[in-house]
Amino acid sequence: MPTPLEFPHERITRTRVEDVALPGDRVLALLTLDNGTAGAKPATLGPGGLRELGAALDQVAARVDTGEVVAVAITGTGAYLAAGADLRVVAALTGHDQARQVAELGHAVLGRLGELGVPSFAFLNGAALGGGLEIALNCHYRTVAADVKALALPETHLGLVPGWGGCTLLPGIVGMENALELVLGRPLSGNRTTDAATASQMGLVDAVLDREGFLEASIAWAVAVLDGQLEVARPSPTGDRDHALVERWRDRLDGTIHGSRPAPYRALDLLARAGSSSRRDGFAAEDDALTELLVSPEARASLYAFDLVNRGAPAPPDLPTGQAAPAPTKVGLVGAGLMAGQLAVLVARRTGARVTMREVDDARVAAGWEHVRGLVRGMTDKGRMSGAEADRVLGAISISTDVQDLTGADLVVEAVTEVMAVKRAVLADVEAVVASGTVLATNTSALSVGSMRQGLAHPGRVVGLHFFNPVAQMRLVEVVRPDGADPSAVATALATARALGKIPVVVADRPGFVVNRLLLRMLADVAASVQDGAPVGVADRALRPLGLPMGPFALLQLVGLPVALHVLQTLHDELGPRFHLSPALRRLADASASLVDRDGVVLASVQDAFGAPGTSDEEQVRDRVVQGLAEEVGLMLDEGVVAGPQEIDLCMVLGAGWPLHLGGVTPYLDRTGTSAHVTGRAFAGDRWGSVG
Repeated sequence: MPTPLEFPHERITRTRVEDVALPGDRVLALLTLDNGTAGAKPATLGPGGLRELGAALDQVAARVDTGEVVAVAITGTGAYLAAGADLRVVAALTGHDQARQVAELGHAVLGRLGELGVPSFAFLNGAALGGGLEIALNCHYRTVAADVKALALPETHLGLVPGWGGCTLLPGIVGMENALELVLGRPLSGNRTTDAATASQMGLVDAVLDREGFLEASIAWAVAVLDGQLEVARPSPTGDRDHALVERWRDRLDGTIHGSRPAPYRALDLLARAGSSSRRDGFAAEDDALTELLVSPEARASLYAFDLVNRGAPAPPDLPTGQAAPAPTKVGLVGAGLMAGQLAVLVARRTGARVTMREVDDARVAAGWEHVRGLVRGMTDKGRMSGAEADRVLGAISISTDVQDLTGADLVVEAVTEVMAVKRAVLADVEAVVASGTVLATNTSALSVGSMRQGLAHPGRVVGLHFFNPVAQMRLVEVVRPDGADPSAVATALATARALGKIPVVVADRPGFVVNRLLLRMLADVAASVQDGAPVGVADRALRPLGLPMGPFALLQLVGLPVALHVLQTLHDELGPRFHLSPALRRLADASASLVDRDGVVLASVQDAFGAPGTSDEEQVRDRVVQGLAEEVGLMLDEGVVAGPQEIDLCMVLGAGWPLHLGGVTPYLDRTGTSAHVTGRAFAGDRWGSVG
């Protein structure tokens, strides 16, 4: 037998066992997962924790055999049942032998929850993610507290599969359509979680119970099941319909990730066989898939990127230490357009701060109010905001034409048109009415913050706060720190971003900062490839193997071609001709032409604008784009745009949808040898945790 896996850094989750007396002199064995943090951190399961749970189940099984125990239940502490496998352990696996031990140990332990010979119950007191939810799936029945928001199987988002029973058991619990949504749909569209009410509608849980007295109510519900007073139905396989659903999802994967990573396809295959294979065979197939994927480059890269997102970027070491800068209590916004309206609602909702917006005339004030009300109305209609919260948010926002109304703001953010002269004038007007300690920020996407503050009496208080559209969904904020910026102003910007639930990254005041600089370099190289003869369709398909969220021409249309060309012109002027200007794209912009159809396919009119196509192939275009990215990353690191390559990776994952399975830009460029070929050096080295 292989030596049991041990990892010194594993926080071992212990399993407490206690007897719960039931009516009729019966006993329910209640297992509680406890990692010793009093619920402050989620319990995770590495080899040590799994062995602890296995030992507890051995004790319970012996008592089941003697008739002492008539049912088993498992629950957690604090706000979590469990967050699944210990990802630090996963990242430390050294090869396929260790990976198989982890896969098989998970099945050997969790599988017993459904094989003890008595009914088993999962009492979902809190979040259950990945292997944590698979604990519940291995039980016969599931209850959940009504306020639980995070039930999920995120494995395919991380380059893995739900491999401790999830793929095999889920279709029989929720049906194939819901299983596909939980295993593929939600992880691959922003890694969305499922709340208690939705889980009940899907059949993922059998009862939703109030938070207060949840454990007692769950035990009472279990008694009703044991006594035959409640019967829980399960869906039946639908044969041909399930097969059709699986094949539609295969087509969907081909159309979105284009075969760029293996995990979603492996998960789809496991789900497809769930209705026609035994539990034992299904678990064995999961073992095979998980063994391969746990040590795959895609999973390693995903875990690196996932860890980056969870940790965020450290604050610069020269910022004020000790007590963190407070988030502002009154925020001013200059402008009431698309971005400003979204930002106003987010600030009022997340921080409770008063928000004062300023526009230039009454017509724009009225339009701004309509936009803000529409945003709030949309959230209430979708059930994302209660009526009481909507009233509070709208009550915290005001819009006027009087710049004096910004007096008393701790922070004022300008969000007006991307014209330097206009932004300078706005900042000068604001500085004249606010206190000397008020921080002034710009939401510019590419203009020089240092140039923008010229002529101000206190230029050190000006920073950039570059939010991304849509503001509520995009987690990245680039905090732009121009030379000479007051550290306290930067600290306030960071505190504000964090208070809004964002992940801030401090960037230097260089054109395009991080995300727009790299995206526009990529798009400019695609357009230049077409200009040099690559057919438009070839150039658009060339980046599909990367698994990016959309093709380059669809991205240009989403951003808005005039906006993209405006930023490109700025980068061309500031950084040089490697940011190629495209006469063809300019003509399309002037004609307000669409670039792609509703399915994202490039229109023939785009090729007409570029002229007759040549013979370049996808690989040539892709090589040009990837080498351009390597050149730009090298220059950005040399210029000190960010503290290091990890900040670039974080920005691209959060701000550009760079796929997790690539691990960020720098690991991908290192892994493919492009960084060494173009710049003569590796960017990230082995820090992303590649496995031989």
